[in-house]
Amino acid sequence: MLRPATRPALAATRQVRQCAARFLSSPASPDTSSSHVNNPSTTPKTNPSSPPPNSKSTTSSKGKKPLTAEQRAFLSSALRVNQAGELAATLIYTGQTPPLVTRDPSLRPLMKHMYDQEAAHLRTFNDLIYRHRVRPTALYPLWSVMASGLGWGTAMLGKEAAMACTEAVETEIGGHYNAQIRQLLEMVSEWEAEGYEVGGEFRDLLNTLKRIRDEELEHLDHAVEHDAQKAQPHWLLTGVIRAGCRGAIWVSERV
Repeated sequence: MLRPATRPALAATRQVRQCAARFLSSPASPDTSSSHVNNPSTTPKTNPSSPPPNSKSTTSSKGKKPLTAEQRAFLSSALRVNQAGELAATLIYTGQTPPLVTRDPSLRPLMKHMYDQEAAHLRTFNDLIYRHRVRPTALYPLWSVMASGLGWGTAMLGKEAAMACTEAVETEIGGHYNAQIRQLLEMVSEWEAEGYEVGGEFRDLLNTLKRIRDEELEHLDHAVEHDAQKAQPHWLLTGVIRAGCRGAIWVSERV
């Protein structure tokens, strides 16, 4: 059984609010090496061109290259917008589930599966936001209201409209994650070509984004399989939602 609709919504927004409070109460300066993603470190920093402490010097490795200001800004905005997007996703499913499963109880396992994955994504980005001292978007209260309304509203239009909403959102989010992954891969290729090391934490972030991207695209497949493209008018509904997603992404990256 799913929890009452208000409980997951309150829990999700509370998590983001706590992240914002922690950021404001304990700001820290970011580490700028390629082994971290704006991660504050208490360990002494070494010159990127010198070997790491307690390791043998080699001619093939230059250590870890510091992130540029542009790269730091990109990584901060990526974590910020990803957290906002996963918050919105959990609230969309929270709003959709009661009307949908009331009319069609067979949808309960699917809705729970997708919600649970989105909630796990949100926890992941909450942890990354807090660990790396990245400021959450200031507009998460607005996105919370809009996502809840979008979920409930499309569900009230019927299963097809609700699934079309998922199709539209996941199409944009899948492309958004792909763009982030491409940029991170370009950074990795550049470092490796120059002989620098790529830290395990950075590779973990890349693998995390790939996994989450794949799960989001799985939701897209589920939506199409459950008659998303039978929604009327499909082109208008998905077009409006996709445009809204692009706008929210653009704003959350900056605010």
